[in-house]
Amino acid sequence: MILCANFKANKTRQETRAYMAVVESFVSANDISDTIIVFPPFTALDHDPRNVLIGVQNAYPVQNGAYTGEIALEQLEEFGIKTILIGHSERRHVIGETQEQIAAKFRFFADQGFAIVYCVGEPLEVREEGDAALLSYIEKQFEGIDLSYADLILAYEPVWAIGTGLTPSNRDIELLHGVLRGKTHAPLLYGGSVKVENAGEIMALENVDGVLVGSASLSANDFCEMIAQAAELNTEEENN
Repeated sequence: MILCANFKANKTRQETRAYMAVVESFVSANDISDTIIVFPPFTALDHDPRNVLIGVQNAYPVQNGAYTGEIALEQLEEFGIKTILIGHSERRHVIGETQEQIAAKFRFFADQGFAIVYCVGEPLEVREEGDAALLSYIEKQFEGIDLSYADLILAYEPVWAIGTGLTPSNRDIELLHGVLRGKTHAPLLYGGSVKVENAGEIMALENVDGVLVGSASLSANDFCEMIAQAAELNTEEENN
C-alpha cells in the first residue's frame, strides 16, 4: 500500500516537524512496510526523513529562473526531494493549470527521475452526466502523460468529493480504478474525503493500492490509524 498525506497550505515548519516525529515513530515501532509519503508546504521541506518520504506539492519545470512565486529543481535538489504531486484538482481548478502545462511539468520531472503522484478526477457536473462522460473527461487528463513511466503513482480524486465529506460509492471507485488498471501498471490511489472511518474499506477495494489523504491527514494520530488499517489489510491478505 501507498499512503500519502497532502498538507496543502497547512502547518508551520515546527508543526510539520512534530507531525513527522509522531508518524516516523509509529512506522518504526510497528515495522510498517507500506510506502508513506508526506507532502508538506514549501516552508517545511527541510526535514531529514527516516522512514517516511517527503514530497513537494508543486514545482515549476525548470532548473531555476525568473518565475516569481515558484519553486524549481535547484531548490528541491537542496532538500533532496525526489517526489512530486502533479495535476491535483486544486492546481487545475483553483490555480488554473492547463493540461498542456501539467503535461510539460510531468515530462520535466520524469526526465529528472522523480517519483510522480499524478492526479486525475472529475467535477460533479461531469459525474452526473454518467459513466461515458466521466471516462471521456478522465481520458483528456492523460494527454501528454506517459502512463508507462516507471515511477508513476496514479491517484483518482473526484473533485466533488475533496473536502466535502462525500465519497463515490464503492462500486463507482472500483469501476474507475478498474478502467485505470487497464491503462497502466502503476499503483492506483484513491483520494477525496478519505478519513479514518472509511480508509480501510476503500483500501480493501479491488485495484485500490492506497490513498491520497487531504484534511484528514493533518492529524498525525489519524494518519497513523490509516497506516495501521493498511497494515492490517496486508496481514489479512497474507493469511488468505
